[in-house]
Amino acid sequence: MSRFTLPRDVYHGKGALEALKTFEGKRAIICTGGGSMKRGGFLQKVEAYLKEAGMEVELFEGIESDPSVETVMKGAEAMQKFQPDWIVAIGGGSPIDAAKAMWIKYEYPETTFEDMCKVFGLPKLRTKAKFCAISSTSGTATEVTAFSIITDYQKGIKFPIADFEITPDVAIVDPELAHTMPKKLVAHTGMDAMTHAVEAYVSTANCDYTDPLAIHAIEMIMDNLVKSYNEDMDAIDAMHNAQCLAGMAFSNALLGIVHSMAHKTGAVFADQGAHIIHGAANAMYLPKVVAFNAKDPTAKKRYGVIADYMHLGGSNDDEKVKLLIEYLRKMNDDLNIPHSINHYGADGLPAEQGFVSEEVFLERLHDIAANAILDACTGSNPRQPSQEEMEKLLKCCYYDTEVDF
Repeated sequence: MSRFTLPRDVYHGKGALEALKTFEGKRAIICTGGGSMKRGGFLQKVEAYLKEAGMEVELFEGIESDPSVETVMKGAEAMQKFQPDWIVAIGGGSPIDAAKAMWIKYEYPETTFEDMCKVFGLPKLRTKAKFCAISSTSGTATEVTAFSIITDYQKGIKFPIADFEITPDVAIVDPELAHTMPKKLVAHTGMDAMTHAVEAYVSTANCDYTDPLAIHAIEMIMDNLVKSYNEDMDAIDAMHNAQCLAGMAFSNALLGIVHSMAHKTGAVFADQGAHIIHGAANAMYLPKVVAFNAKDPTAKKRYGVIADYMHLGGSNDDEKVKLLIEYLRKMNDDLNIPHSINHYGADGLPAEQGFVSEEVFLERLHDIAANAILDACTGSNPRQPSQEEMEKLLKCCYYDTEVDF
C-alpha cells in the first residue's frame, strides 16, 4: 500500500493571501525570515488578515537561511509561551522549514532534534495547532511537502525531517510574493524545482499519482525558468505554480542522491568561507547523477520519457539521456550557475578558483560520501551507490569529469 498526501487546501493565484481572512482560531504566530516580506508589505498583510479573522497575532522574525537547530528550539519556546492554534510561516524554504520543526517541538516539548530526524517516525500533530505555509520563492515547495531541512552547525550537516505529519494544512501559493526574488534566487530555486521533478519521476517510489505532476512541472520549468531569470513577469508567475507541482510530486514519490549530496555538502565547507547554496548544488550535481543512474535500465527508460516530453530528440534512450544531460548543463549556463564545486565561487557564481580547495575537499570526501549514503533521500534513488561509487561521483562533481561507472 502507498500513500499520497497533500495539504487540505491550496489557495493559488494573485490575491490568494486573502484566504487568511477565513481562518478560525484564537491565536496565530507568524514565522518569517530576514525582512523581504516586510519590505514588500506582505508580512503586514498577513498580520492584518489574521486580525480581521479575529485572532491575536504574534511575530517570530529573523529566521536565518539554512535554519539552525538553535533557532528551532527558540521558536518552539516562543510558541510554548504564546500557545497559538495557528502557525503561519511566510517566506522562502528556510522560515517554513524552521516553523515545521518548531511545530513538532511545540506539540511535543520532550522531543529532541534526534527524535525529529527519525524518518516517518513523528507522533500525531495538530493536538495544539494547525499549520499554514505561504511561499515567497519558486523552488523548495515546502508549502506542500512532508519535509523540512534543518542544519546542525556543530556537525556541519543538513538533516532532512521527513513525515506526512508536517505536511501543512493550508498552502498559499500567491505569485505576487515571488516578484520579490533577486535573480540569483530565481536561478537557484528554479533548478531546485527542476531537480525535484526529475528525481521524483525516476524515484523508486514513483506512481501514477506523482508522474503527471512531475512531468508537467518539468515542461513548465523548461518553458519558464530561463525567461523568469530574465525578468519575464508571466514566467515568474508560472514558475511559482511549476515548483509547487514539483513539490506535490516529490513529497509523495520522494527524491534521490542529488539531494543527498546537496544536503551533505551544503554546510560542510562553511569554515572555508561559504555555504554551497542548496539549489546551486542540485543544479551542479543533477547532470552527473542522471549519468550515474542511467546505468540502471529502468531509470534510463524513465529519463528517456522525460527527454521525449521535453522534445529533445534522440533515437534511443542512450541518446536521449545524453541530450537531457546537455540540456540541463545549458540551463546552468543560462542561469549563471557553475558546473562543479571547484568553480563554485562567492554567491554561488562561477569562479576560476572556487572557495573549496582540492585539499580540503579530498580530506573530507570520505565522511561526506558516508553521510550522503545515510541521507533519507538515498533509499528511493534508482541506483544504490556504494561508498566507493559515492566518492567517485562526488569527485566528478568537484572536477566536472565524466561519470563512466
